Amino acid sequence: MRYFAIADLHLSFSNPKPMNLFGELWDNHELKIKHTWTDMVREEDVVFIAGDISWAMTLSDAMRDIEWIAQLPGQKVIIRGNHDYWWSGISKMRSLLPPGVHALQNDAIGFGDVVVCGSRGWQLPSHPSFTGEDERLYSRELERLRLSLVYAESLPHKTKVVLLHYPPLSADGKETAMTRLLEQYGVSLCVYGHLHAHAHRHAYVGRLHGIQYQLVSADYVNFQPMLLPI
Repeated sequence: MRYFAIADLHLSFSNPKPMNLFGELWDNHELKIKHTWTDMVREEDVVFIAGDISWAMTLSDAMRDIEWIAQLPGQKVIIRGNHDYWWSGISKMRSLLPPGVHALQNDAIGFGDVVVCGSRGWQLPSHPSFTGEDERLYSRELERLRLSLVYAESLPHKTKVVLLHYPPLSADGKETAMTRLLEQYGVSLCVYGHLHAHAHRHAYVGRLHGIQYQLVSADYVNFQPMLLPI
């Protein structure tokens, strides 16, 4: 069993939205993802998808995108991104997900020696446009991540991996409430997305206080799931 990660698939099979509006790199991006995924991932592997899965506005419209993902090799674990407006009540959503697709929200799931936790995250307080509303959402996401990590403590798996959509820290490597929480619960690896194109420069990629941080936005990893060092 191997573990891969990718974020920001930005699928739109129900109501097509051309992603090449964001640059030629995104031409036929879903075909690039399918090709590399099929080449790299085996059925016994696990792929973590760190948010921004579908442009759909409703769960019914998103199902076509989710079913496309389900047909690819491996087990999949998904979290919500800031553009996943279709993400509805977790119980209803889980009842509709195809086999092999697992949604995380306030909990965790284990595969082999790995337990994966996660939440969406939010814009960092250090961002110049951070508002009072952002503070409320950031605090809520911190609590959701804490609940996920607490849940993981009840599972008999050794290595903790966290999926976030938003980066938990900036390129300067300064600690945040998110990174302190990850350290408190002994997380080994944190993968995240959200950052595209010129914003890649704001990513922190590397090891800090015992945790490996890795950006896995689709355009950052050249539209192929990244094999994780676990």
